[in-house]
Amino acid sequence: MEDIELRSVPGPSTRIDLGGIQFSGPAPGPVPVSVGPHLVVLVWNPPGHKNIGALTVVFTDVDQAADEGEPLARNVQPLEIEPGKFNYRLVRATLPFDDYKTILARCSIDGGDEHIVPYTLLPPVK
Repeated sequence: MEDIELRSVPGPSTRIDLGGIQFSGPAPGPVPVSVGPHLVVLVWNPPGHKNIGALTVVFTDVDQAADEGEPLARNVQPLEIEPGKFNYRLVRATLPFDDYKTILARCSIDGGDEHIVPYTLLPPVK
């Protein structure tokens, strides 16, 4: 993600404009290389749920199970969202790539169900 903008519209209603969404990108140079893509996690808190939790994002190789081996990176941050509302969190990690491959961002709140987002590093553009 390269850009995020929140704006109100009549209703009252809120719009979230996201720009530059990427699920892959060219490497800045030959591997091995580290990249730091920005991940935006959009969260809706259902009515009646508690308003505080912890967002955990664990980055793993595509062929690595969530519970095996060391993750490539991990980000944990507090999350406070009023029940019935949306919010977002920005997550950034420095991800080491030893080959052009896919890394998974495994997102969960308070250890609940995972939502998985892939990011694939492509060869550099010549």
